[in-house]
Amino acid sequence: MPVHVIDSIFFRDLFGTQAMRRVFDDHALLQKWLDYEAALARAQARLGMFPLAAAEEITRQAQAAHMDTDAIKAGIDKTVHPLVSMIWQLSQRCEGDAGRYVHWGATTQDVMDTAIVLQIADALPLFEATLDALMTTMARLARTYRDTPIAGRTHGQQALPTTFGAKVAVWLAELQRGRERLAQAKPRILVGQFGGAVGTLAGLGESDVDALAVQQSLMQQLGLGMPPIAWHTSRDAIAEYALLLCAWAALMGRIAHEIIDLQKQEFGELEEPFEMGKAGSSTMPHKRNPMLCESVLTLARLTREKAATAIDTLVYNEHERDWSSFQMEWAYLPELSVMAHGALELTARVLDGLIVYPQRMRANLDVTGGLLLAERVMFALGEHIGRQHAHDVVYECAMRAFEDRTPFIDHLCDDARVAQHLSRQQIAALLDPAAYTGMAAVFVDRVLELEAQRAAT
Repeated sequence: MPVHVIDSIFFRDLFGTQAMRRVFDDHALLQKWLDYEAALARAQARLGMFPLAAAEEITRQAQAAHMDTDAIKAGIDKTVHPLVSMIWQLSQRCEGDAGRYVHWGATTQDVMDTAIVLQIADALPLFEATLDALMTTMARLARTYRDTPIAGRTHGQQALPTTFGAKVAVWLAELQRGRERLAQAKPRILVGQFGGAVGTLAGLGESDVDALAVQQSLMQQLGLGMPPIAWHTSRDAIAEYALLLCAWAALMGRIAHEIIDLQKQEFGELEEPFEMGKAGSSTMPHKRNPMLCESVLTLARLTREKAATAIDTLVYNEHERDWSSFQMEWAYLPELSVMAHGALELTARVLDGLIVYPQRMRANLDVTGGLLLAERVMFALGEHIGRQHAHDVVYECAMRAFEDRTPFIDHLCDDARVAQHLSRQQIAALLDPAAYTGMAAVFVDRVLELEAQRAAT
């Protein structure tokens, strides 16, 4: 029975997706090992190292469905080696003398490193599809609420007005950069491994066949890049993939946390999707809890530690090969991939059905009694008495209004230093939050233009 939430029959779809679990399950991993062995045999046979018929037989037998996984597991337990029992079984299944050519010149880490990269190659289209869907949804929200005023908050306090479209566009711009990083990183990440025992391919170097030709043919068949040198101890490309995922999950966590905050009754500006039947509490019938967003935030927090693990694999790799870091990837990388994709998918679900309350956004702009526009008043007054003097005057008025819980406009109008330059009507106009969103809408348009360009390519 499963003992981890990503495989739990109860919780797995809150912590990942079925599609990503399939990419990293044991049968998928086994098939990647076998794909490597078959491609290596074909590459070597085509270059004359042994008969083509032997490579064809190896390829025919290199199917996960043909393998006895219990026997492989028993072999791993006995040998304390991850691949030997699979190599033995594949060799024994081959008819004639084809089995003698299995795994020729490769080392176990060649196979297992490349298998990880092949799994990543299968995972990336799933991430790309979800990222694209998320960005499309974000673009729709940014466009729809381009001009919808909302209180901009800094340090947890109302600061100045902005628009909800601008808030979403900030998320979208960050995801655009993340998508660009992925495109740039793919040629570095999707590189196979074939170096032999210490990365020199000495096992093929004494043959009449060009070892580099075998390597090139192998990588072409697997659809991977050619390594300039063995990367047995250089885990930076794997770490780069991991850090990309951690950054995406972190952004999803930040979005979820923002929605959780703004869904509080005291704000009431946003709400995650709701439909009748969704229960917020087992005992309080009135609750409409942000359960989806809390799941996203959970995933963001769980994946964050994987960034440290990824960096740790770059440190401890002794000499030409060392498995202490390599084996860490077997554990953390599938879990990270499943959870990060889960965070993206859940966030896409939240944003696609996000409930927006513009009226509450507008009402909350007035909760400070005009203090939100103190900067605007300061600049207007500063034209008459100088910016710094105006700051001091408006500050005094603002602090009195805050302490007394009385309208800001009254304190401004009662202050002779203000009243001699600005009328009550002028001050009232300055305190209109909808008229002080600056370039927010223009910035939204810029991000949307970038998204249109990206989507068109």
